[in-house]
Amino acid sequence: MADSSSSAVFRTLQIPNFRNYMAGNFFSQAGMWVQRIAVGWLTWELTKSPTWLGAMAMADFFPNVIMAPLAGALADRMDRLKAIRLYVSISAIISSAIVWLTLTDQITVYLLFGLVMMNGIAMSFNYPVRLSLIQSLVGREALTSAVSINAIIFNIARIGGPALAGPAIAFWGVGPVLIFTVVADFVFVFMLYKVQLLSSAGQKAKEATTLGTEIMDGFRYAFNHPGIGPLLIILVMMAIFGRPFIELLPGFADKIFDRGVDGFAWLTSMLGVGSFIGSIALAKRDGVQGLTRILIFNTLILCLAVIGFASTDNFWIAMAFTGAVGYAIVAIGVTEQTLIQVAVDDSMRGRMLSFYTLIARGCPSIGALLMGWLSSYFGLQPPIIAGAIVCIGVWAWSRRRLKMLEDALESYPDEQKGNQ
Repeated sequence: MADSSSSAVFRTLQIPNFRNYMAGNFFSQAGMWVQRIAVGWLTWELTKSPTWLGAMAMADFFPNVIMAPLAGALADRMDRLKAIRLYVSISAIISSAIVWLTLTDQITVYLLFGLVMMNGIAMSFNYPVRLSLIQSLVGREALTSAVSINAIIFNIARIGGPALAGPAIAFWGVGPVLIFTVVADFVFVFMLYKVQLLSSAGQKAKEATTLGTEIMDGFRYAFNHPGIGPLLIILVMMAIFGRPFIELLPGFADKIFDRGVDGFAWLTSMLGVGSFIGSIALAKRDGVQGLTRILIFNTLILCLAVIGFASTDNFWIAMAFTGAVGYAIVAIGVTEQTLIQVAVDDSMRGRMLSFYTLIARGCPSIGALLMGWLSSYFGLQPPIIAGAIVCIGVWAWSRRRLKMLEDALESYPDEQKGNQ
């Protein structure tokens, strides 16, 4: 039964492992958002091109499309704590290279593109492990609340990172601001040494199968699952056609609203405000009943809010729609991630979450590149509106399948077997 009070949040935060993990994760997420703002603005300063904004987003996110299946198979084999420490350390080294090149005035858009892509590769291995770790920290009962708290941390960072990064870039420049990202990553690595997995959640011994076999087993499992397969289809369509306007926000801030880097930071922060409100609402839940309905409803909210944002040249109206988009995005993200973690067999957890990150991080890069290219010919607004209209069709398709999805997603596999 869902707990509608805030007791679920406090109960989850009383778990020491989860509390230590979240403390380090907060710094890491804040550093990620500072870097995203800084890289986005640096790209715009170097090129003044929406196509390059889309290409830079693709360099960051698209490696997931290639690497995520392998990353998921490794996540089901590896010591997850050691893996996260390694991946975050590699990311910090790459960020250090961006800082040095920027401070010495040697940075070019091509060097930036290459380094962002290298970081994207490192993160494509990091995210499936990071997501699959959550249940190993809190257990089954607190999973929904823990995933939502993780989203709260992400969105506090999304608010604070851009809010501080915009004025800091204007005052100090991109290079000094990026130093924060490097420090934040090493803080996260340090805090990971204070975390231990639940004894019942350790990695099971793997049979002598190849990684290739395990990857194909993961694809077959997702394709044949009556809930996870359709869920991933919804996520693909929303990620390609609904979400990419976020990567084009520097262009909207400068060209449509004439607000520069401060406007960009304000829009990104407002996205975080909406996401934060959505995270708080979901964090109060202990159970999973009703999450599928919340997911499908918020796909419609996202579509309508994106259309509203792209249809106005009034900055303050756009801010309101951006907040609604943020709320819908986090509601979709938290409910999808929670439903996958509930419905999946433990032996497939890393692989299914790797598909989630493949789509959530890789497909927006495809959409951003497509929307950036179309915007060079038709302007920023028409392609974004057209993409949102496509997503309304996705909402209608999923709405007709609500009961089937609820039955397949809102119970654990062992509970489903027990009811058969």
